[in-house]
Amino acid sequence: MGAYCNENLSFSPACNLSPSHDLRLSKHVHDNVHGNIYLDPLSLKFIDTEQFQRLRELKQLGMTHMVYPGAVHSRFEHSLGVYWLAGEAIQKLKTNQGLELGIDRFDVQTVKVAGLLHDVGHGPFSHLFEREFLPKVLNGFKWAHEQMSAKLIDHIVDVHHIDVESDMIKRVKEMILASSEFALPKSAKEKQFLYDIVANGRNGIDVDKFDYIVRDSRACGLGCSFDFHRLMETMRVLGDEICYRAKDYLSIHKLFATRADLYRTVYTHSKVKAVELMVVDALLKANSYLEISSSIQDPSEYWKLDDTIIKTIETAPDEELQESRDLILRIRRRNLYQFCNEYSVPKDKLEHFKNVTAQDIACSQKNGGVLLKEEDIAVSNVRIDLTRGRQNPLESINFFKDYESEEKFPIPDDRISHLLPTSYQDMIVRVYSKKPELVAAVSEAFENFQLKIYGVKAQVHATPEKKKWRL
Repeated sequence: MGAYCNENLSFSPACNLSPSHDLRLSKHVHDNVHGNIYLDPLSLKFIDTEQFQRLRELKQLGMTHMVYPGAVHSRFEHSLGVYWLAGEAIQKLKTNQGLELGIDRFDVQTVKVAGLLHDVGHGPFSHLFEREFLPKVLNGFKWAHEQMSAKLIDHIVDVHHIDVESDMIKRVKEMILASSEFALPKSAKEKQFLYDIVANGRNGIDVDKFDYIVRDSRACGLGCSFDFHRLMETMRVLGDEICYRAKDYLSIHKLFATRADLYRTVYTHSKVKAVELMVVDALLKANSYLEISSSIQDPSEYWKLDDTIIKTIETAPDEELQESRDLILRIRRRNLYQFCNEYSVPKDKLEHFKNVTAQDIACSQKNGGVLLKEEDIAVSNVRIDLTRGRQNPLESINFFKDYESEEKFPIPDDRISHLLPTSYQDMIVRVYSKKPELVAAVSEAFENFQLKIYGVKAQVHATPEKKKWRL
């Protein structure tokens, strides 16, 4: 990522609010990314609930603060940011094309509430809970935080008797689920472009990414060369979808490239993954006693689950939690699972790649020496892409020439630059030893696995000797 970071990220209130909106009816908070954020009365009714306030106890980046100390911002802040940008986006479309598109106050309010509540059902420790922990306890059953967000919205409305139109809540849930595999049929055939704003299932450009890319970069002390303002100022609806000027092609590419950079350098940092693997093991060992996963279908209980579950385990005297407590103590004392090595899956093997398991590595050890067990090894299969797997996300985006033109069209990347990537996904396999004294044996087994699968060692270099003998 570049060194440039736009410090003037706030919009003026005059641009943010429609002429009919009375600031006296709003409260405002000062956000360190967007400046003053004005909260409308309906949104405040959702914010001032224990279910929404729970987001203060969910770090946006989970355990990343163990490597990047500044990454302690919460999903509460992010949700307010997405609320604000969602309002900005729909207001700009209304200002520029309101009569043509028929955007009314109902549409504006619906989009803003969807932005506010899109993460209200998120699990602890960023995506670790649903992607790493739950798959190991649910035996194939799929669960997504977007689904729980939809359930929690109904729960909040019922419990707190919030006076809101049922059709608005229905559309809010549709907008939140729009980019997930559990997307609902859209109740309205017109104004489909509204579903592109918060969670864009069409091409991945949405205000959720606009906020977290800038917020996460700033919290981690990284430069951010992507500027979402340009896209929000120039976007336009054609054929019921949000399109962008052709000259902004490289700006959109920078959005996806910056996101991929964050995944590589922050979200999947080798030490961050080591901590996450330990947290997953601690949760798994505590699950049968604390029934951590028992509430994932019940919003009335689920909202009580947040990052503080680690402190609950750490301070509980129960013998049944001893193994989990020991793992958390190791994290506190920086006695982490030891990173042995990694390799990038060759490009021609990506299509048929299957996740590598600890069993695969244990079964690759040679006879003699230390006998490795599956439980001595941890494997992290890290997938980094531009939001569309092995496909180029820009192929799903439509552009326009200028504001006099009514034609929309895709742009093949070979028409822009031959310096753009020809591959859109990386798959990295990382192996960790859970015990420092087994690093050498695990590293050797990992090398044997690579030779068995690919005929060569795919890793860049051998595991350093000093790491092998560190006790």
